[in-house]
Amino acid sequence: MTSTEDTTAGKDDNDVSVCANCGKGEEESNKLKHCNACMMVKYCNRECQIAHRPQHKKECRKRAAELHDEKLFKQPPPLHEDCPICFLRMPILETGNKYMACCGKMICTGCVYAPVYDNQGNKIIERKCPFCRAPYPKSIKEENERLKKRVEVNDLIAIYNLGVCYRDGMLGFAQNNNKALELWQKAGELGYGSAYNSIGYTYSIGRGVERDKKKAVYYYEQAAMGGDTVARANLGNDEWRAGNKERALKHYMIAVRDGHENSLKIIQTMYFNGHATKDDYTKALRSYQEYLSEIKSKQRDEAAAADARLRYYESGV
Repeated sequence: MTSTEDTTAGKDDNDVSVCANCGKGEEESNKLKHCNACMMVKYCNRECQIAHRPQHKKECRKRAAELHDEKLFKQPPPLHEDCPICFLRMPILETGNKYMACCGKMICTGCVYAPVYDNQGNKIIERKCPFCRAPYPKSIKEENERLKKRVEVNDLIAIYNLGVCYRDGMLGFAQNNNKALELWQKAGELGYGSAYNSIGYTYSIGRGVERDKKKAVYYYEQAAMGGDTVARANLGNDEWRAGNKERALKHYMIAVRDGHENSLKIIQTMYFNGHATKDDYTKALRSYQEYLSEIKSKQRDEAAAADARLRYYESGV
């Protein structure tokens, strides 16, 4: 069987599944299995798959790469769900949201810093979680206990945050890179894209592990497909440095739609330098404006302004 026949191998003239290697048809006692890489052909067993590999390899790799890119360049869902209080899209910047270990909710800063009232409409002075009304932790120990309880119930963000604690040796946890990687791997498998981004960055810089560019890219891709915009921008940067301008642009466009401002600036530069069209830049601008309109609220603007004032006073300027 020649390589040109591979695209139709696995089907006979009567549209009945057959093994691409031996031509044996599918029976109740012998269910054929697809090639997991390309999904184009079927085999009786692993022996038939290995025997057919020399003829199938080229087409298989080509189709597998196409399937991978289809998945990689698909706009992913947002990394975080909408704020459970105001129901607006969650900002991607860490300054725009806060994780509450008391109830496991990610809440936008607009709702976090908005006044909280009791059932009689009286303003509550003591800071409490705006979702579950639990008082803020009064000590690092109490905060740790809450975090560990959320980890025990497989809260993916809590697992990720605990990994950060081990990476940085903070909140009373001893610094342990291996433990951090273990927790991030678990959080990533549960569906938290940022966990894979942290693993990718760890391999990229060789923090506690041997530097491994291939592993870094793999985890960046997993993170990007999970909605992490930083990982997506990192992939764009890697493609740009490799001279793959079109692939880089695709990554930046996806990152912009998810609110990554720096990717918009890069696309602007690409347009000025002739590496992106006017339509590309216009589309990027519109995508970013759509994102801003989805996250905007008066409460969030007030919270951002208050945070800016606090940072100004703390800087001592």
